[in-house]
Amino acid sequence: MRAPVPPPAAPERIVDSLLEPFRQFAGIASAGGIVLLAVTAVALAWANSPWAASYHHLWEMPLALSVGTLTVRSTLHHLINDGLMAVFFFLVGLEIKRETLAGELQTLRGAALPMVAALGGMVVPALLYEMVNVGGAAGAAAGWGVPMATDIAFALGVLALLGDRVPVGLKVFLAALAIVDDIGAVLVIALFYTGGVQWGALGAAAVLLLLAAGANRAGVRRPWAYGLIGIALWVAVLLSGVHATVAGVLLAMTIPVRTRIDEPAFLASARHTLTEFDAAAEVTASDPQTTVLSNTAHHTALEELETLTELAQPPLIRIEHSLHAVVAFGIMPLFALANAGVTLSGAAVRGALSHPVMLGVLLGLVVGKPLGIIGFSWVAIRLRMASLPNGVTWPMLAGAGVLGGIGFTMALFIAGLAFADASLLEAAKLGVIAASSVAGVSGWLLLRSRVR
Repeated sequence: MRAPVPPPAAPERIVDSLLEPFRQFAGIASAGGIVLLAVTAVALAWANSPWAASYHHLWEMPLALSVGTLTVRSTLHHLINDGLMAVFFFLVGLEIKRETLAGELQTLRGAALPMVAALGGMVVPALLYEMVNVGGAAGAAAGWGVPMATDIAFALGVLALLGDRVPVGLKVFLAALAIVDDIGAVLVIALFYTGGVQWGALGAAAVLLLLAAGANRAGVRRPWAYGLIGIALWVAVLLSGVHATVAGVLLAMTIPVRTRIDEPAFLASARHTLTEFDAAAEVTASDPQTTVLSNTAHHTALEELETLTELAQPPLIRIEHSLHAVVAFGIMPLFALANAGVTLSGAAVRGALSHPVMLGVLLGLVVGKPLGIIGFSWVAIRLRMASLPNGVTWPMLAGAGVLGGIGFTMALFIAGLAFADASLLEAAKLGVIAASSVAGVSGWLLLRSRVR
Protein backbone atom coordinates (compact mmCIF):
# COMPACT_ATOMS: atom_id res chain seq x y z
CA MET A 1 0.00 0.00 0.00
CA ARG A 2 1.38 3.35 -1.08
CA ALA A 3 2.04 5.86 1.72
CA PRO A 4 -0.11 8.98 1.57
CA VAL A 5 1.58 11.98 -0.02
CA PRO A 6 2.00 14.76 2.55
CA PRO A 7 0.31 18.03 1.69
CA PRO A 8 2.60 20.77 0.37
CA ALA A 9 4.03 23.00 3.06
CA ALA A 10 2.49 26.42 3.41
CA PRO A 11 4.70 29.24 2.03
CA GLU A 12 4.82 30.84 5.49
CA ARG A 13 6.22 27.64 7.01
CA ILE A 14 8.86 27.34 4.29
CA VAL A 15 9.98 30.92 4.92
CA ASP A 16 10.03 30.33 8.69
CA SER A 17 12.16 27.20 8.29
CA LEU A 18 14.62 29.08 6.08
CA LEU A 19 14.86 32.03 8.49
CA GLU A 20 15.09 29.95 11.67
CA PRO A 21 18.90 29.45 11.52
CA PHE A 22 19.37 33.21 11.16
CA ARG A 23 17.03 33.85 14.10
CA GLN A 24 18.96 31.40 16.25
CA PHE A 25 22.25 33.02 15.26
CA ALA A 26 20.95 36.51 16.08
CA GLY A 27 19.89 35.23 19.49
CA ILE A 28 23.36 34.09 20.53
CA ALA A 29 25.11 36.48 22.89
CA SER A 30 28.29 36.34 20.81
CA ALA A 31 26.55 36.96 17.46
CA GLY A 32 27.26 40.70 17.45
CA GLY A 33 30.95 40.07 18.11
CA ILE A 34 31.12 37.45 15.35
CA VAL A 35 29.61 39.89 12.84
CA LEU A 36 32.02 42.64 13.96
CA LEU A 37 34.96 40.27 13.53
CA ALA A 38 33.84 39.29 10.03
CA VAL A 39 33.29 42.90 8.95
CA THR A 40 36.69 43.91 10.34
CA ALA A 41 38.30 41.18 8.23
CA VAL A 42 36.44 42.52 5.17
CA ALA A 43 37.60 46.08 5.88
CA LEU A 44 41.23 44.98 6.26
CA ALA A 45 41.08 42.85 3.09
CA TRP A 46 39.45 45.66 1.10
CA ALA A 47 41.91 48.32 2.31
CA ASN A 48 44.85 46.09 1.31
CA SER A 49 43.47 44.86 -2.01
CA PRO A 50 44.04 46.26 -5.53
CA TRP A 51 40.81 48.18 -4.95
CA ALA A 52 42.08 49.97 -1.85
CA ALA A 53 41.54 53.38 -3.47
CA SER A 54 37.81 52.68 -3.76
CA TYR A 55 37.68 51.89 -0.04
CA HIS A 56 39.04 55.29 0.96
CA HIS A 57 37.10 57.18 -1.73
CA LEU A 58 33.82 55.63 -0.59
CA TRP A 59 34.05 56.88 3.00
CA GLU A 60 35.25 60.34 1.94
CA MET A 61 32.31 60.74 -0.44
CA PRO A 62 30.96 64.30 0.01
CA LEU A 63 27.36 64.68 1.19
CA ALA A 64 25.23 67.84 1.38
CA LEU A 65 21.82 68.64 2.84
CA SER A 66 20.11 71.88 1.87
CA VAL A 67 17.06 73.39 3.55
CA GLY A 68 16.29 76.77 2.02
CA THR A 69 19.43 78.86 2.25
CA LEU A 70 21.00 76.56 4.86
CA THR A 71 23.41 73.93 3.52
CA VAL A 72 25.22 71.35 5.64
CA ARG A 73 28.19 69.57 4.05
CA SER A 74 29.88 66.45 5.35
CA THR A 75 31.26 63.07 4.25
CA LEU A 76 29.91 59.56 4.52
CA HIS A 77 32.60 58.79 7.11
CA HIS A 78 31.55 61.69 9.33
CA LEU A 79 27.87 60.80 8.91
CA ILE A 80 28.59 57.34 10.30
CA ASN A 81 30.90 58.48 13.11
CA ASP A 82 28.93 61.56 14.18
CA GLY A 83 25.41 60.53 13.19
CA LEU A 84 24.81 56.78 13.33
CA MET A 85 27.14 56.35 16.29
CA ALA A 86 24.88 58.73 18.24
CA VAL A 87 22.30 55.91 18.12
CA PHE A 88 24.94 53.53 19.51
CA PHE A 89 25.64 55.96 22.35
CA PHE A 90 21.88 56.33 22.90
CA LEU A 91 21.69 52.57 23.46
CA VAL A 92 24.70 52.77 25.78
CA GLY A 93 22.89 55.49 27.73
CA LEU A 94 19.76 53.34 28.03
CA GLU A 95 21.85 50.45 29.39
CA ILE A 96 23.56 52.77 31.87
CA LYS A 97 20.23 54.12 33.10
CA ARG A 98 18.74 50.63 33.45
CA GLU A 99 21.77 49.34 35.36
CA THR A 100 21.77 52.31 37.77
CA LEU A 101 18.02 52.02 38.45
CA ALA A 102 17.45 48.27 38.54
CA GLY A 103 20.73 46.47 37.84
CA GLU A 104 24.14 45.79 39.33
CA LEU A 105 24.84 49.52 39.76
CA GLN A 106 21.66 50.09 41.78
CA THR A 107 23.31 49.79 45.19
CA LEU A 108 26.69 51.10 46.26
CA ARG A 109 27.69 47.70 47.66
CA GLY A 110 26.84 45.89 44.44
CA ALA A 111 28.45 48.55 42.26
CA ALA A 112 31.62 49.00 44.32
CA LEU A 113 33.73 46.23 42.76
CA PRO A 114 32.95 46.91 39.05
CA MET A 115 33.21 50.68 39.61
CA VAL A 116 36.63 50.46 41.28
CA ALA A 117 37.83 47.85 38.77
CA ALA A 118 36.68 50.01 35.84
CA LEU A 119 38.46 53.02 37.34
CA GLY A 120 41.70 51.03 37.50
CA GLY A 121 41.09 49.79 33.97
CA MET A 122 40.96 53.39 32.77
CA VAL A 123 43.67 55.07 34.85
CA VAL A 124 46.50 52.53 34.45
CA PRO A 125 46.24 52.17 30.63
CA ALA A 126 46.16 55.97 30.23
CA LEU A 127 49.26 56.34 32.41
CA LEU A 128 51.15 53.63 30.53
CA TYR A 129 50.27 55.26 27.22
CA GLU A 130 51.51 58.64 28.43
CA MET A 131 54.75 57.10 29.72
CA VAL A 132 55.49 55.77 26.23
CA ASN A 133 54.43 58.92 24.37
CA VAL A 134 55.57 61.74 26.65
CA GLY A 135 57.80 64.08 24.66
CA GLY A 136 57.12 62.08 21.49
CA ALA A 137 55.68 63.13 18.14
CA ALA A 138 53.50 66.23 18.05
CA GLY A 139 49.92 65.28 18.87
CA ALA A 140 50.76 61.73 20.00
CA ALA A 141 50.08 62.48 23.67
CA ALA A 142 46.43 63.23 22.84
CA GLY A 143 45.74 59.50 22.42
CA TRP A 144 45.78 58.68 26.13
CA GLY A 145 42.02 58.05 26.01
CA VAL A 146 42.29 55.32 23.35
CA PRO A 147 43.38 52.40 25.61
CA MET A 148 40.86 53.33 28.32
CA ALA A 149 37.82 51.85 26.57
CA THR A 150 36.44 48.29 26.64
CA ASP A 151 34.25 46.93 23.84
CA ILE A 152 31.28 45.43 25.69
CA ALA A 153 30.00 43.46 22.68
CA PHE A 154 33.32 41.70 22.00
CA ALA A 155 34.18 41.12 25.68
CA LEU A 156 30.82 39.56 26.52
CA GLY A 157 30.84 37.70 23.21
CA VAL A 158 34.14 35.98 24.05
CA LEU A 159 32.79 35.16 27.52
CA ALA A 160 29.65 33.70 25.94
CA LEU A 161 31.77 31.29 23.89
CA LEU A 162 32.54 29.44 27.13
CA GLY A 163 28.84 28.79 27.69
CA ASP A 164 27.32 27.82 31.03
CA ARG A 165 30.69 26.94 32.54
CA VAL A 166 31.23 30.62 33.36
CA PRO A 167 29.77 31.61 36.77
CA VAL A 168 26.89 34.05 36.58
CA GLY A 169 28.76 36.33 38.98
CA LEU A 170 31.64 36.71 36.50
CA LYS A 171 29.27 37.58 33.64
CA VAL A 172 27.52 40.17 35.81
CA PHE A 173 30.86 41.62 36.94
CA LEU A 174 32.19 42.00 33.39
CA ALA A 175 28.92 43.49 32.12
CA ALA A 176 28.77 46.01 34.99
CA LEU A 177 32.47 46.84 34.53
CA ALA A 178 31.89 47.50 30.81
CA ILE A 179 28.92 49.75 31.60
CA VAL A 180 31.00 51.82 34.06
CA ASP A 181 33.78 51.85 31.47
CA ASP A 182 31.30 53.28 28.95
CA ILE A 183 30.36 56.02 31.41
CA GLY A 184 34.04 56.91 31.72
CA ALA A 185 34.49 56.91 27.93
CA VAL A 186 31.52 59.22 27.44
CA LEU A 187 32.88 61.64 30.06
CA VAL A 188 36.33 61.57 28.45
CA ILE A 189 34.84 62.33 25.03
CA ALA A 190 32.67 65.15 26.40
CA LEU A 191 35.39 66.79 28.49
CA PHE A 192 38.65 66.20 26.63
CA TYR A 193 37.84 65.55 22.96
CA THR A 194 35.65 68.57 22.35
CA GLY A 195 36.48 71.65 20.29
CA GLY A 196 35.66 75.26 21.09
CA VAL A 197 32.25 75.53 22.75
CA GLN A 198 29.49 77.61 21.12
CA TRP A 199 27.44 78.69 24.10
CA GLY A 200 24.32 79.62 22.11
CA ALA A 201 24.01 76.14 20.60
CA LEU A 202 24.86 74.59 23.97
CA GLY A 203 22.05 76.63 25.56
CA ALA A 204 19.64 75.38 22.88
CA ALA A 205 20.72 71.81 23.67
CA ALA A 206 20.01 72.42 27.36
CA VAL A 207 16.51 73.72 26.53
CA LEU A 208 15.80 70.64 24.37
CA LEU A 209 17.04 68.37 27.14
CA LEU A 210 14.68 70.08 29.59
CA LEU A 211 11.88 69.65 27.05
CA ALA A 212 12.54 65.90 26.89
CA ALA A 213 12.63 65.68 30.69
CA GLY A 214 9.38 67.66 30.86
CA ALA A 215 7.76 65.28 28.36
CA ASN A 216 8.76 62.43 30.64
CA ARG A 217 7.18 64.12 33.66
CA ALA A 218 4.05 64.92 31.65
CA GLY A 219 3.53 61.24 30.88
CA VAL A 220 4.57 61.20 27.20
CA ARG A 221 5.37 57.59 26.33
CA ARG A 222 5.53 57.60 22.52
CA PRO A 223 9.07 56.88 21.23
CA TRP A 224 8.58 59.10 18.17
CA ALA A 225 8.16 62.16 20.43
CA TYR A 226 11.58 61.58 22.00
CA GLY A 227 12.97 60.77 18.55
CA LEU A 228 11.99 64.22 17.24
CA ILE A 229 13.48 65.93 20.28
CA GLY A 230 16.57 63.74 19.93
CA ILE A 231 17.21 64.82 16.33
CA ALA A 232 17.00 68.50 17.32
CA LEU A 233 19.22 67.81 20.35
CA TRP A 234 21.79 66.08 18.14
CA VAL A 235 21.94 69.10 15.79
CA ALA A 236 22.30 71.51 18.73
CA VAL A 237 25.09 69.47 20.34
CA LEU A 238 26.85 69.14 16.96
CA LEU A 239 26.79 72.93 16.47
CA SER A 240 27.90 73.52 20.07
CA GLY A 241 31.36 72.00 19.58
CA VAL A 242 30.72 69.11 21.98
CA HIS A 243 30.91 65.82 20.12
CA ALA A 244 27.50 65.03 18.70
CA THR A 245 27.38 61.45 20.01
CA VAL A 246 27.07 62.80 23.57
CA ALA A 247 23.53 63.84 22.61
CA GLY A 248 22.58 60.15 22.48
CA VAL A 249 23.58 59.55 26.10
CA LEU A 250 21.90 62.76 27.28
CA LEU A 251 18.62 61.87 25.54
CA ALA A 252 18.70 58.35 27.04
CA MET A 253 18.65 59.84 30.54
CA THR A 254 15.19 61.35 29.81
CA ILE A 255 13.50 58.18 28.52
CA PRO A 256 10.64 57.11 30.86
CA VAL A 257 11.05 54.03 33.04
CA ARG A 258 7.57 54.06 34.59
CA THR A 259 4.62 52.14 33.15
CA ARG A 260 1.20 53.65 32.50
CA ILE A 261 -0.60 50.70 34.07
CA ASP A 262 0.26 48.55 37.09
CA GLU A 263 0.30 44.75 37.16
CA PRO A 264 -3.13 44.13 38.82
CA ALA A 265 -4.84 46.50 36.38
CA PHE A 266 -3.03 44.89 33.44
CA LEU A 267 -4.03 41.36 34.52
CA ALA A 268 -7.67 42.32 35.05
CA SER A 269 -7.91 44.14 31.71
CA ALA A 270 -6.03 41.39 29.85
CA ARG A 271 -8.35 38.68 31.23
CA HIS A 272 -11.39 40.68 30.15
CA THR A 273 -9.92 41.22 26.68
CA LEU A 274 -9.04 37.52 26.31
CA THR A 275 -12.62 36.62 27.23
CA GLU A 276 -13.85 38.90 24.44
CA PHE A 277 -11.33 37.33 22.05
CA ASP A 278 -12.54 33.83 22.99
CA ALA A 279 -16.14 34.83 22.30
CA ALA A 280 -15.15 36.30 18.93
CA ALA A 281 -13.26 33.10 18.06
CA GLU A 282 -16.37 31.00 18.82
CA VAL A 283 -18.40 33.15 16.40
CA THR A 284 -15.82 32.54 13.66
CA ALA A 285 -15.85 28.79 14.33
CA SER A 286 -19.66 28.43 14.41
CA ASP A 287 -20.65 30.77 11.56
CA PRO A 288 -19.31 29.80 8.11
CA GLN A 289 -20.11 33.31 6.85
CA THR A 290 -17.77 34.92 9.41
CA THR A 291 -14.01 34.83 8.80
CA VAL A 292 -11.08 36.08 10.80
CA LEU A 293 -10.81 38.94 8.33
CA SER A 294 -14.43 40.06 8.79
CA ASN A 295 -14.73 39.47 12.54
CA THR A 296 -14.55 43.00 13.98
CA ALA A 297 -14.65 41.83 17.60
CA HIS A 298 -11.63 39.62 16.92
CA HIS A 299 -9.60 42.60 15.65
CA THR A 300 -10.75 44.89 18.47
CA ALA A 301 -9.70 42.40 21.15
CA LEU A 302 -6.25 41.97 19.62
CA GLU A 303 -5.76 45.75 19.36
CA GLU A 304 -6.78 46.21 23.00
CA LEU A 305 -4.38 43.47 24.08
CA GLU A 306 -1.55 45.10 22.10
CA THR A 307 -2.29 48.48 23.71
CA LEU A 308 -2.34 46.94 27.18
CA THR A 309 1.04 45.27 26.54
CA GLU A 310 2.59 48.59 25.52
CA LEU A 311 1.14 50.33 28.58
CA ALA A 312 2.54 47.64 30.90
CA GLN A 313 6.07 47.82 29.49
CA PRO A 314 8.47 50.68 30.39
CA PRO A 315 9.41 52.70 27.29
CA LEU A 316 13.10 52.37 28.17
CA ILE A 317 12.95 48.57 27.99
CA ARG A 318 10.88 48.61 24.80
CA ILE A 319 13.21 51.04 23.00
CA GLU A 320 16.35 49.26 24.22
CA HIS A 321 15.03 45.91 23.01
CA SER A 322 14.11 47.30 19.58
CA LEU A 323 17.51 48.96 19.09
CA HIS A 324 19.75 46.03 20.06
CA ALA A 325 19.59 44.26 16.70
CA VAL A 326 19.82 47.52 14.74
CA VAL A 327 22.99 48.54 16.58
CA ALA A 328 24.61 45.08 16.81
CA PHE A 329 23.99 44.03 13.21
CA GLY A 330 23.75 47.40 11.47
CA ILE A 331 25.44 50.41 13.01
CA MET A 332 28.46 48.78 14.69
CA PRO A 333 29.42 46.64 11.65
CA LEU A 334 29.08 49.71 9.40
CA PHE A 335 31.30 51.68 11.78
CA ALA A 336 33.87 48.86 11.77
CA LEU A 337 33.79 48.68 7.97
CA ALA A 338 34.42 52.43 7.72
CA ASN A 339 37.13 52.64 10.40
CA ALA A 340 39.01 49.33 10.58
CA GLY A 341 40.53 49.44 7.11
CA VAL A 342 44.23 50.09 7.77
CA THR A 343 47.16 49.40 5.46
CA LEU A 344 49.06 46.23 6.34
CA SER A 345 51.94 46.48 3.89
CA GLY A 346 55.35 45.44 5.16
CA ALA A 347 56.65 49.00 5.39
CA ALA A 348 53.49 50.26 7.13
CA VAL A 349 53.50 47.44 9.70
CA ARG A 350 57.23 47.82 10.40
CA GLY A 351 56.78 51.54 10.88
CA ALA A 352 53.77 51.06 13.15
CA LEU A 353 55.47 48.37 15.28
CA SER A 354 58.11 50.87 16.34
CA HIS A 355 55.69 53.79 16.59
CA PRO A 356 55.16 55.04 20.18
CA VAL A 357 51.41 55.49 19.56
CA MET A 358 50.93 51.84 18.62
CA LEU A 359 53.18 50.69 21.45
CA GLY A 360 51.29 52.88 23.91
CA VAL A 361 47.91 51.54 22.79
CA LEU A 362 49.16 47.94 22.79
CA LEU A 363 50.76 48.27 26.21
CA GLY A 364 47.75 50.10 27.63
CA LEU A 365 45.16 47.54 26.50
CA VAL A 366 47.11 44.28 26.85
CA VAL A 367 49.03 45.10 30.05
CA GLY A 368 47.42 48.17 31.59
CA LYS A 369 43.82 46.95 31.47
CA PRO A 370 44.31 43.68 33.41
CA LEU A 371 46.77 45.31 35.82
CA GLY A 372 44.38 48.15 36.58
CA ILE A 373 41.29 45.93 36.89
CA ILE A 374 42.95 43.28 39.05
CA GLY A 375 45.03 45.69 41.12
CA PHE A 376 42.19 48.07 41.96
CA SER A 377 39.87 45.11 42.66
CA TRP A 378 42.41 43.65 45.10
CA VAL A 379 42.65 46.99 46.93
CA ALA A 380 38.84 47.33 47.12
CA ILE A 381 38.44 43.81 48.51
CA ARG A 382 41.39 44.25 50.88
CA LEU A 383 39.79 47.42 52.27
CA ARG A 384 36.46 45.55 52.55
CA MET A 385 34.77 47.97 50.17
CA ALA A 386 33.64 44.98 48.09
CA SER A 387 33.91 41.20 47.84
CA LEU A 388 34.44 38.67 45.07
CA PRO A 389 31.17 37.62 43.36
CA ASN A 390 29.79 34.20 44.24
CA GLY A 391 31.63 31.38 42.50
CA VAL A 392 34.34 33.70 41.12
CA THR A 393 38.02 33.08 41.87
CA TRP A 394 40.97 35.42 41.41
CA PRO A 395 42.18 33.61 38.25
CA MET A 396 38.68 34.03 36.77
CA LEU A 397 38.73 37.72 37.65
CA ALA A 398 42.14 37.95 36.00
CA GLY A 399 40.65 36.42 32.84
CA ALA A 400 37.88 39.03 32.87
CA GLY A 401 40.56 41.71 33.30
CA VAL A 402 42.38 40.44 30.23
CA LEU A 403 39.12 40.53 28.24
CA GLY A 404 38.79 44.16 29.31
CA GLY A 405 41.69 44.84 26.93
CA ILE A 406 39.38 44.31 23.96
CA GLY A 407 38.97 47.96 23.04
CA PHE A 408 37.79 47.81 19.43
CA THR A 409 34.64 49.92 18.79
CA MET A 410 35.02 52.57 21.50
CA ALA A 411 38.83 52.66 21.18
CA LEU A 412 38.67 53.15 17.40
CA PHE A 413 36.07 55.86 17.93
CA ILE A 414 38.22 57.77 20.44
CA ALA A 415 41.27 57.35 18.17
CA GLY A 416 39.36 59.11 15.40
CA LEU A 417 38.70 62.02 17.77
CA ALA A 418 42.22 62.15 19.19
CA PHE A 419 44.33 62.16 16.03
CA ALA A 420 44.04 64.54 13.09
CA ASP A 421 47.34 63.27 11.67
CA ALA A 422 46.74 60.26 9.38
CA SER A 423 49.96 58.46 10.37
CA LEU A 424 49.14 58.70 14.09
CA LEU A 425 45.59 57.48 13.44
CA GLU A 426 46.82 54.50 11.41
CA ALA A 427 49.27 53.54 14.17
CA ALA A 428 46.52 53.81 16.79
CA LYS A 429 44.14 51.67 14.72
CA LEU A 430 46.78 48.96 14.26
CA GLY A 431 47.44 49.05 17.98
CA VAL A 432 43.73 48.68 18.79
CA ILE A 433 43.22 45.79 16.38
CA ALA A 434 46.37 43.96 17.51
CA ALA A 435 45.69 44.51 21.22
CA SER A 436 42.03 43.46 20.93
CA SER A 437 43.08 40.25 19.15
CA VAL A 438 45.70 39.41 21.78
CA ALA A 439 43.36 40.27 24.68
CA GLY A 440 40.48 38.27 23.23
CA VAL A 441 42.49 35.09 22.60
CA SER A 442 44.46 35.35 25.86
CA GLY A 443 41.36 36.01 27.96
CA TRP A 444 39.52 33.09 26.37
CA LEU A 445 42.42 30.70 26.93
CA LEU A 446 42.88 31.81 30.55
CA LEU A 447 39.20 31.48 31.42
CA ARG A 448 38.89 28.20 29.53
CA SER A 449 41.56 26.69 31.77
CA ARG A 450 39.92 28.00 34.95
CA VAL A 451 36.17 27.36 34.52
CA ARG A 452 34.51 23.96 34.66
